[in-house]
Amino acid sequence: MAEQPSKNKYEHGLGKNSANFTPLTPLSFIERTARVFPDRTAVIHGETQRTWADTYQRCIKLAAALNNRGIRKGDTVAMMLPNVPAALEAHFGVPMCGAVLNALNIRLDAKTIAFILDHGEAEILLTDKEFSDTIKKALSLCKSKPLVIDVEDALFPDGELLGEIEYEAFLAEGNANYEWQYPENEWDAISLNYTSGTTGNPKGVVFHHRGAALNSLGNIMAWTMPQLPTYLWTLPMFHCNGWCFPWTVTALAGIHVCLRKTEPGPIYDAIINHEVTHMCGAPIVMGMLVNASSQEKRSLPYLVKMLTAGAAPPAAILEQIERLNFDVTHAYGLTECYGPGVVCEWHPEWDELPATEKFAKKARQGVPYLVMQDLAVMDPETMQKTPADSETMGEVFMRGNNVMKGYLKNEKATVEAFLGGWFHTGDLGVMHPDGYIELKDRSKDIIISGGENISTIEIESVLYQHPAVAEAAIVAKPDEKWGETPCAFVSLKEEAEATEEELIQFCRDNLAHFKCPKKVVFTELPKTSTGKIQKFILREQAKTL
Repeated sequence: MAEQPSKNKYEHGLGKNSANFTPLTPLSFIERTARVFPDRTAVIHGETQRTWADTYQRCIKLAAALNNRGIRKGDTVAMMLPNVPAALEAHFGVPMCGAVLNALNIRLDAKTIAFILDHGEAEILLTDKEFSDTIKKALSLCKSKPLVIDVEDALFPDGELLGEIEYEAFLAEGNANYEWQYPENEWDAISLNYTSGTTGNPKGVVFHHRGAALNSLGNIMAWTMPQLPTYLWTLPMFHCNGWCFPWTVTALAGIHVCLRKTEPGPIYDAIINHEVTHMCGAPIVMGMLVNASSQEKRSLPYLVKMLTAGAAPPAAILEQIERLNFDVTHAYGLTECYGPGVVCEWHPEWDELPATEKFAKKARQGVPYLVMQDLAVMDPETMQKTPADSETMGEVFMRGNNVMKGYLKNEKATVEAFLGGWFHTGDLGVMHPDGYIELKDRSKDIIISGGENISTIEIESVLYQHPAVAEAAIVAKPDEKWGETPCAFVSLKEEAEATEEELIQFCRDNLAHFKCPKKVVFTELPKTSTGKIQKFILREQAKTL
């Protein structure tokens, strides 16, 4: 039986065409900004300053050079870069030729980098000389043989050149008149970010153009950002594509002030010297600024807007940093939702609350971004919402346009993440009566240290490789500087011996150093009747160490 034509008058003769529909993409942001503000400063890095016209041309030439080397839609271009102009350019130039940007975490070890290069099938790798030792080892381990392009930075003259060509010479291969294309479909992939899981290798989170564009705009609305901000890059651009701020700041024709190292002295200097208005960072950055020496601190003559995300910042730190003239907004998200998708939206009347109440509210994760469809705390078994009573714990769920496409080459994990039509965060929290969520624990044994996700199981698997270790459990230990750090509880094999220093060094020999335990406790591990280690008991013990 033939399909009956729709009786909806709004579906007849009113189809999509090139005049009324364009795929959403953050690539449109730089095109507009370069047209409207061509002579305005776009990038500051050391002695280097470039306009938006210059930056746009460089992005086009990068896209053209990649295209000349055979890079097409569906190909992966990886980068191992600190916060330098080339990292910003890659956020536009790579997708301009249809490819997908894979920003590598510069703190990862060679083995993990090798896995990511292979899993993502990187065709090209942009790398900074600071990481030449790690990359050299990673390339020797991986099956992929990407074209390596060295990015030389005057602020880091040391290190070994590994590549076939240097970045500026590579750009020179590109034609500034290259006609880059919008994505065929806004669902096309724009970037690939790897996140630490609780088991096995990291998972590749795939972002699409639509989500990247919408969450970039969501940042503007959640933070009430004005046109023409001056943004300081204290947040690594490899973290969820710098939480989408390479695209956000560009949309506002802002100035990107690049900073290779996140240290208190250079941060204060950059704020004063460049009149910085906005910056982002994990709570560790706030602690760094609060605890800076008198020689490093600078008196700020105006309010600097700061967006923080990660583990909830202690109320005491929030209070202290606001005394230094930083106005902090607290956000929450995961790699799977393009970084922050939840914000502690502030009510002006809260400013009148006593300090304890005020900063307790500010430490909450909050409400969904305007671009997120929904946020809920539910029982993961029944998928029923928990009461909004500030007490009943459940799992935090999200859904909307700023949720990932899924995990690359991992259909099983993708299906599990989206069961019931919601994204399962694995985080446990409560819903307050006013509709604001607050995280209480993580169902996935992930430790967030200095803004980095650390898998407890990954560390445990290394400890179990030590010949003296019988059992091992890793939990988070509160830390004033890092937020939390890994703490190891270990029982040794009968008649075996090992010291705390020995086990920590063993971990350092086999893991990225930031993942290694800072404390080792030798003890009998508490267990359930079925033999499962009771980590909640160990977490309480770790708080007292």
